[in-house]
Amino acid sequence: MRVLQLRETEPDFVENIFERELAEARISPVDRALCQELVYGIARWQETLDWLIARKTEGREQKINLLILLRIGLYQMFWLDRIPNHAAVHETVEIAKKMGFVSQAGFINAVLRGYTRDREETEKLLEQIKRTEPPIGYSHPLWIYQRWQARWGAEKTAALMEWNNTPPKTFARVNTLKLGTAKELMNMWDIEGVKYIARKFDWTDDDLVFELESHPPLAKLKSFQKGLFYIQDPSTLLAVKILDPKPRETILDLCSAPGGKTTFIAQLMQNRGKVFAQDIDWERLDLVKENSLRLGLTCIETSIAPEHLIEKPSLRFDRILIDAPCSNTGVMRRRVDLRWRIQPDEIQRLRETQLNLLRRAAPRLKPGGILVYSTCSLEPEENQEVIKAFLAEHPQFTLESERELVPFVDQVDGAYVAAMKSIAS
Repeated sequence: MRVLQLRETEPDFVENIFERELAEARISPVDRALCQELVYGIARWQETLDWLIARKTEGREQKINLLILLRIGLYQMFWLDRIPNHAAVHETVEIAKKMGFVSQAGFINAVLRGYTRDREETEKLLEQIKRTEPPIGYSHPLWIYQRWQARWGAEKTAALMEWNNTPPKTFARVNTLKLGTAKELMNMWDIEGVKYIARKFDWTDDDLVFELESHPPLAKLKSFQKGLFYIQDPSTLLAVKILDPKPRETILDLCSAPGGKTTFIAQLMQNRGKVFAQDIDWERLDLVKENSLRLGLTCIETSIAPEHLIEKPSLRFDRILIDAPCSNTGVMRRRVDLRWRIQPDEIQRLRETQLNLLRRAAPRLKPGGILVYSTCSLEPEENQEVIKAFLAEHPQFTLESERELVPFVDQVDGAYVAAMKSIAS
C-alpha cells in the first residue's frame, strides 16, 4: 500500500488527492474501498489515533511518515473489525520496511503489539475519553468543540461530532426533464444493480430524492451517463426551493460550481429562461458545463465572475442565488480533513467576503426580486450575522425567510438559507 501524505501547503482536500492518486491505479474495487476507508478514517480520527500513540511512546514526537504508519496500524485494529489484529500488525510492519523504516520496524511492532495485549482495556478507554475529553474522544480541534459546546451544549455537540465521523450517504436527485416519472429511473436502477430507497424532506417533492444504499461505479451506469440523475445532498436543495425559480425568468447563480444548485434551478425552470452561472475560474465552470450537458440543460450560460455584470450593466435579474464560500463546518463529514485546516480567524475573514458578495449582487436585482443567500456553514458569524449586517446597510431589502439545517436535527448536511426581497420602487 502506498501512504498518501498531505503536505501542509497542499491546497486540495484529502478526497481530491485520493481520487487523483488512484485515478490510474490498477486495484480491485475491494482494495480501493479499503484504501479509501483507511485514508478517510485516519484523517477523521487523527487526534484520537495520536493520543493512542502518545500513550505508548511517552509523548515523544514522531517523524511524519512513521506517525502515519502507526495511525494505519491502530486504525485497522480499533476501527476495522474485519481485519484481525495480527494481520494489521504484520502488514504495517512490512510496509514500514518497504518504505525504508527497517530500523524502526521493531518499534512499530512493539507499539502495535502492546495494544493487541491491551485491546479490551483500550476500547473502554476510547469510550471513556469521549465523556471526559470530547475533543480527543471524537477527534475534533478544541476550539471547534468549545464553540459548538457553548452554542448547543455537550450532548448535541457530541452528536454533531459523531455525525462528522461517519461516512456520508449518497443521494441522487432525479432529473425530471428527462423522465416522465421516477419509476422509469427506478426500473433502470433495478437492472443496473443499484439499491435505493426513496427519501422525502419537507423541502423536497415526492420521488425527487433517493438514497443510494449500494451501487456499481456511478460513472459507468447508463442512467448516469444519460443524465437521468445528479448526485447531491438533500440539504443543498433547500436554497433552490426557497429561491423558487420560475420558467422564463432571468436568474443569476453567482457562485455556481460544480453546478448542483445551478442545474436544479434550470430543472425547476423547465429549461426555459436564462440562468447565468458564474464562478471564479474556468476550470470550476467546466464542471458546470459538463453537468449541464449531461443533464440536457440548455438555458445555462457560464461566465467568469464578474464578466456579465460588467459587460451588461443594464441586465437585471428576477432572482439571485449566492451560495457563498464559507468555512464548510456543516459538511465536515464530507471534507474529512477540513477540521484540521480551518482556523478561528478564517471565519471572520470569510464573513467579509460573504458580505461583499451580497453588496455586489444587490444592485443587479429587479425591484421586487428575490435574493437568496446560502452557506454550508454552521457558524452564526457567516450566516445570521451576515444577513443582519447586510439588511442594516440595505434598507430596500426585507427578510422573507431564514432557515438553518443542523445534522443532528435534520439528518442531512448542515446548511443556512436566507431569502430577501427588494422593495419594489
